[in-house]
Amino acid sequence: MNRKGFIAIHEEDDLIRELLERWLGEAGYSVRVTGDELPCLVIVNVPSPPRAHVHIQALQAVYAAPILVLSGRFRRGLAGSTEAARRLGVKKVLPKPFTRRELLSAVNEALKGTD
Repeated sequence: MNRKGFIAIHEEDDLIRELLERWLGEAGYSVRVTGDELPCLVIVNVPSPPRAHVHIQALQAVYAAPILVLSGRFRRGLAGSTEAARRLGVKKVLPKPFTRRELLSAVNEALKGTD
């Protein structure tokens, strides 16, 4: 049962996608690849931040939802993540690797003010 909302995940790595699905599902979110329901959040992996704008713009054209970007190329730390999110025009970025707590905190922060 969808208790908190539907999150769309765009992650090519099967293991990371499955981990995201499990952690988000345990936290009460619905995670599906297809469906008529509009997502409350889009999570996307960005392997190359310099080329991310085209991919992010395409997602913004499809989804009217905040975007949380994941990447192993982002620096750790609040200032680096905040600046990267501003430059990319997204709600939040989360550097890889991340913990369950970090993921859920980033999701909650990305969803603030969207209710």
